[in-house]
Amino acid sequence: MKIGISCNALRPSGGFERYAMDLVRALARRGEVPWFFARKFDTSVPEYALVHPVRIAPPVPGKLRDVFYSRSLVRHKAQLGLDAVIGCNRTRGADLAICGGTHRGYLRAEGRFGTPSDWLQARLEQQHYDGARYVVAHSRLMATELRTLYGVADDRLRVLHPPVDTRLFAPPAPAERAELRRELGWRDDQVVFLFPSSSHKRKGLPLLRAFFEHTELPVLLAVVGRDVDRPGRNLASLGYRRDIEKLYRAADYSLLASTYEPFGLVGIESVLCGTPTVLASNIACTEVLDDDACLTFDRADPASLAAVIASAVERARAGRHRLADPARHFVDYDPDIDRHLAALLQLALPCLPASI
Repeated sequence: MKIGISCNALRPSGGFERYAMDLVRALARRGEVPWFFARKFDTSVPEYALVHPVRIAPPVPGKLRDVFYSRSLVRHKAQLGLDAVIGCNRTRGADLAICGGTHRGYLRAEGRFGTPSDWLQARLEQQHYDGARYVVAHSRLMATELRTLYGVADDRLRVLHPPVDTRLFAPPAPAERAELRRELGWRDDQVVFLFPSSSHKRKGLPLLRAFFEHTELPVLLAVVGRDVDRPGRNLASLGYRRDIEKLYRAADYSLLASTYEPFGLVGIESVLCGTPTVLASNIACTEVLDDDACLTFDRADPASLAAVIASAVERARAGRHRLADPARHFVDYDPDIDRHLAALLQLALPCLPASI
């Protein structure tokens, strides 16, 4: 079996990069070494030794790189005689086009018409979806966008929610959690809301900051990612961290108020660590979490946010917020990476036994 994976990079960074690395490790457990196509490789990560790396770095400026990358991948696929390519970025060479978000959907959510660069990205996405055998949506929200904004027919569309490493994300023992909070300097009387963010504006930090800096509730908004300008009252900036699982375990809740969130692994990772999540209702992972694991609010209504934070604080003060058995709180969702990969391979290569 000759499998290819295409992604912008092999490195522990954004959601799609982590997803591609999850697939690499799952293939390794099956005894498979995929061809991995990317612009950049972090040779220090263990996954680098588990792939045949193929660097595609066209010497052209800006967004034209996506066009040349796509053409190069088509040539490499034919030369290598690959059975199937799993596409985690915009390329016409994918047999399975993985959709973790659409550019047209993002522009619509942001209320933007778009620039010529945006239109080029959307056109490349259209080619990505049109050329694939199947388009795999990471949420029902994405499936709807693919139908309405890209014209993907139902017979080529499948919903497979993205997996999470349940070995890494797991609940802590009470003593471990207490020690983590001490290390982070979080007081016992503080209800800590963890805000992991790769893009503070899109993830809703301005909205959250306006509430946290003025509330009298005993709360702390702990921001992970780019440093926050002028950290204010009830706000702490933790910077970039590679131990996000420890932060989930120590926090009382995770929190996002994104304008556009095609799935939202933050919510899943948090719940797997026994920590409930507070999410804007437009975030797609709310479709797979029950009410005990996920409190929701309307990001267009500041009163809705205030009410849900007050409810979360009340639950935490009463000691009723921790999730002892995270798996009980998933609705029609299996986070297991190996089973997710098996489902992908059955789509890409239906003649394969599921156990291979």
